[in-house]
This record gives sequence, structure tokens and C-alpha cells, in this order.
Amino acid sequence: MNISNRKVIIAAHYLVYGAPQALKDYLMVNKIKKLFFIAHPLSNDGSFSYIEKIVKGNIAEKNEIIKRYKSSILNYFFEIYLTLRAIIKSKEKFDLFVGVDSLNTFAGLLLRKIRYVKKVIFYTIDYVPERFNNKILNSIYHRLDKFCVKNADETWNVSPRIAEGRERIKGLKQCVYNKQKVVPIGVWFDKAKRLPFYQIKKCQLLFIGHLLEKQGVQLVLDAIPEIIKSIPDFHFLIIGGGKYEKNLVDKVEKLGIKKYITFTGWIKARNVLDKMMTDSAIAVAMYDRQIDTFTYYADPTKLKDYLSVGLPILLTDVSYNAREIEENRCGKIINYDKESITKAVIELMSNENRLQEYRL
Repeated sequence: MNISNRKVIIAAHYLVYGAPQALKDYLMVNKIKKLFFIAHPLSNDGSFSYIEKIVKGNIAEKNEIIKRYKSSILNYFFEIYLTLRAIIKSKEKFDLFVGVDSLNTFAGLLLRKIRYVKKVIFYTIDYVPERFNNKILNSIYHRLDKFCVKNADETWNVSPRIAEGRERIKGLKQCVYNKQKVVPIGVWFDKAKRLPFYQIKKCQLLFIGHLLEKQGVQLVLDAIPEIIKSIPDFHFLIIGGGKYEKNLVDKVEKLGIKKYITFTGWIKARNVLDKMMTDSAIAVAMYDRQIDTFTYYADPTKLKDYLSVGLPILLTDVSYNAREIEENRCGKIINYDKESITKAVIELMSNENRLQEYRL
């Protein structure tokens, strides 16, 4: 389909570069007639909403809305208002509205109701059975999710488990809610730079992502005193940030392993992140099955990012594609414990032939 004469809106929440930004870039590359990219911050960390107006692949205007409320609930309403105001104020009609999550999709459905958009897509990046500890908020979350699946013209799920979860947990039978499609997370494979084997740091392990307890980075730190007995030049590069970062820094000090670790914080410039991924030997993606209900239903972007630059992945059997990654010898499934990560790192880093095989 020729999209060069279409007008599209993407409304999303952001932290770092992800699927919404990739969709925006795709449309820009294809010189879409007009694109409104409306982005709201994922957390109250001082970030702000912004709206980019893109014409024929070029950003014509960018407006930043700094105002935020201390209450997340007030911000949810404010963000819907900002989206509605931006489109109504433009006095234009759009062919398509892509709402990334149910709040943004709800705004799109309102715009369709008043005939500012023709078609609405509900882009589901994640599905979490217990999104909020508060039962009322959690109920609202699921009711809104159901409303959007029912009323959107299409629902794009990043993994097949999302539709299955909706049916099993909330009774949304797929034969009835049949406008759901699987649209996995992708990568710009041709843009990714893959270094020849002789140029990589063969003793460097990489983690990218949100620093939360469920990500298992602390288990890698616990494993390092044992790893360095076999791999003296071992180094662990940690790219990302989050509320658990201080706990990890404290653990590094306690274990006396500071010289083996680098914390970079968030790298939000995509071109910089791509460059930093290329020279590690192995990547890690450990998820705690007991507390991580997010990853089970999602399609973690980091796995595709790792694979795009040829990094073999040490991962737990949580994401829907973990076994496929292992079967294709692009990674190894490990247990969520210190012993398993220790063994896997030593085995791969001690055997260059095997490491090179996993990187092909």
C-alpha cells in the first residue's frame, strides 16, 4: 500500500527508543504526507510531553509541554487532553491513529467518534495481569484494555501470548475479539553494525535495560568473584537506569568488584546505543519468572537489539521466543540463579570456537 499520501497520528508513552519511535522512523523514511508524533513521559522524572509535526519525512515543528502534575492519575487525564487538543487545533482529518497502550488508544477512539480520524489501531506493547497494586486501578486498566480491543479497528499485539492472556485471565475469547494481530518488535537490521569477531571484547558481558530487581543484574554481580577466577579480564557493561541502580552500586562496593563493572546510565541517543552494543561478546537477559509478569506476555526489545548486532544471549525461559532463540543457537536458556550465569559465562568465554559459532 502506498502510504506517501496518508496522514497518521502516533500517540505513545516514552522512556527510551522503542517500537513507537521505530514506527515513526519507518513512516518518515517512506515520506508519509503528514505525521503527528505525540509522546508522553512514562514516569514523573522531570520529562515532558512533546508533539512532533512531520511533513514528507521531515520534522516541520516540535512543541514541548513541560507542565506535569505530581499525581500520575491527573497526568493520565492531562495527556488525553493534550492529544485531543493537538489534533482538534490542527483542524485536519487523519487516515490513521496508532495508540500505543490503552490510554492513548482511548484518545484515538474519541477522535474517531468526532470524525478527526478514520481508523484506530490499538498497539499493545505489554499486557500485565497485575498492573497496579490498587485493585480499583487494576480493574480500570483491564476494563479500558477490553474497551480498546472491542472498539479499535485493529489491535496489534507484540506477542501471541497477549491475546491468550486476555482470554485466560479476563475471558476475552479470541473468536469474539478477533481483530487482534501479532506484530512482533522489529529492528533496523541493515542499520546495525556487526563487528568481525577479532574486533570484539571477548571477555565483556552486556546488559541493557531498566534496572529493576526482576532483571537479575544482581545475580550477575554475585557471580563475578567466581567468574574472574577463570576469566581474569572479565568486564560487565551495564547500560540503563532505574530505581534498583543504587542497590546494585552498593553491591558492587560490598563485593569489591568495582574495576570489573561500568554503569553508563541511560543512553537515549539511538545511534550511540547501537555503537555501544557492538563490541561485547555476550549479552544477558535474566527475568525472574516469579515476579516478572510483564516479560511473559511481551516481546522484549532488548532481545532483538542484542541479536541485531550478533550478540548471543544468556536468558531465562520467560519470553515467548526464548526457546526459539536457543534452538537456533543464538543464545542459551539458563536458570535464574548465580550458579547458572557463572557456568554459562565461563563456558562461552573460555571457548572462542563456540563463542564465534553462537555469534554467526
